[in-house]
Amino acid sequence: MPTAKKRTRTYDPVRTRTAVLGQLAHVREAVRGLTPEQLALPTRLGGWTVRELVAHIGMALTAIERSLALPEPEKQDTALVAWPFATSANASAIDEFTRRLAERHPDLDTYLAGIERNLVEQLDTHPGTRLLQTSAGVLPLADYLVTRAVELVVHTDDLNAAVPGLEVPYERQALAAATRLLADALAVKAPGGSTEVRIPPYAVVQCVEGPRHTRGTPPNVVETDPLTWIRLATGRLAWADALARAEVSASGERADLGEVLPLMA
Repeated sequence: MPTAKKRTRTYDPVRTRTAVLGQLAHVREAVRGLTPEQLALPTRLGGWTVRELVAHIGMALTAIERSLALPEPEKQDTALVAWPFATSANASAIDEFTRRLAERHPDLDTYLAGIERNLVEQLDTHPGTRLLQTSAGVLPLADYLVTRAVELVVHTDDLNAAVPGLEVPYERQALAAATRLLADALAVKAPGGSTEVRIPPYAVVQCVEGPRHTRGTPPNVVETDPLTWIRLATGRLAWADALARAEVSASGERADLGEVLPLMA
């Protein structure tokens, strides 16, 4: 996978914290009302049930605690935008850990409440500049928290897909962070300036090799909504299916992103 040479965007740490805690609160509220039958429903994630998906959401947040328990690295060695490309490295270990968590925590509301309390304490105790060893490399806590917002949004969408009528809401800043980080990752994976990808109201990026557009209407344009983009970027939705359903518009000979998607798996 490509490596990012520099950070493409910065994120307000106060807004990121609010987004993560707000999205977690939405998930907690939804999970609190799920029946045993709903918790046993299958999801689109490798044979996990809803119960296991919720356990995984908690695991994604406790990753901060696990990283804080390690000695602080001496220096940052990667960029935030490189994180999406590292998420599939430990898939089998994550699957096993998730299933064990689901077995150990039958009361999911209590489980998530404890994670929320600990997360607030960790964020109150450690500055955003505190370096963490993560699966993608060494990142500051403030940057790694952005990746937790992405995890929460992606898996909130998984929950909504698994439980008919659930409709867990999305925290605006969390949805914005997920959209922007994955859009910037696209520009890293397919560098160039021939194609403009628009994801209103949160992101616009230039990508794909070819003649660079400088003025007027770009010759190659892709446009979609934030949730559709997140599904495309994470492999929840295939490019061809999105086109067929008119969930994405693509015009121009370099507007086909099918070969560079998904970004995460």
